Amino acid sequence: MHLGFIGLGHLGKAIAGRLLDCGHTLTVFNRTPAKAEGMAVEVAPSPLTVLGKAEIIFLCLFDSMAVHSILTREDGLLAGDLAGKIIVDLSTNHFKEVARFHALCKEAGGLYIEAPVLGSVVPASQGALTVLAGGDRQGYESVRPVLENIGKHIFYLAEPALATKMKLINNLTLGSFMATIAEALSLGEEVGLTKEEILEILAVGGGNSLVLNAKKGKLLAEDFSTHFSNALIYKDLHCLQDLAYEHKKPLFTGAITKELYARTFAEGIDQEDFSAVYKLFKKS
Repeated sequence: MHLGFIGLGHLGKAIAGRLLDCGHTLTVFNRTPAKAEGMAVEVAPSPLTVLGKAEIIFLCLFDSMAVHSILTREDGLLAGDLAGKIIVDLSTNHFKEVARFHALCKEAGGLYIEAPVLGSVVPASQGALTVLAGGDRQGYESVRPVLENIGKHIFYLAEPALATKMKLINNLTLGSFMATIAEALSLGEEVGLTKEEILEILAVGGGNSLVLNAKKGKLLAEDFSTHFSNALIYKDLHCLQDLAYEHKKPLFTGAITKELYARTFAEGIDQEDFSAVYKLFKKS
């Protein structure tokens, strides 16, 4: 199948690569075209050009502001004929904005499927992400075979914005687990244990988790090349706080964890992998 794909950041490029590996062909757009170098894809000059090439267009962007721009700019997706088109948004959006995106695309005659994913670069390249899909049921069924190329687990939550809310809730555990593992590692080193010892014991003890399994190698090597950045987890936790505020629910661990990741901006490590939160504890 020929697909459109917009957004070749760390995650987007891994997902696009997986779709290519599965035999699909792609027309892509990225603000920085050079990010498509080395990929067997057609590079489009605008989102509108992508719309003209494919019936299904994937978005994988940093935040809701970026998604809104791709939709509404002069040469954006809404500038074309959306009849019969399905926009599949893999981005983690603000829950209020994603509701607007559903409405905008419906008004233009197309379908918008929110499909935020759980997992990062490595599972994306293996087709092992978890996909949380929401929106029109018929549209979802149409794109499900392609979603199965990138997702090992797929959950359909029909109500608009519900999938996005669940993604934010998931990232409460993601960010909190990572911060706790990082703090435990730093304290263990302080009392005289080696990294290897600490992480091996945590892996069969209270720290056993997908997060530790995914980030153990990075922590051992202190290789914080980006799979999922501090800036992204901070953005997601900010959206989560808005969700808790709307429901008048306290968010104790989420608030503290968000401020830890806020500190990465002051330390100049906001674009590093979110496992680099370890640096904050090691420094202190």
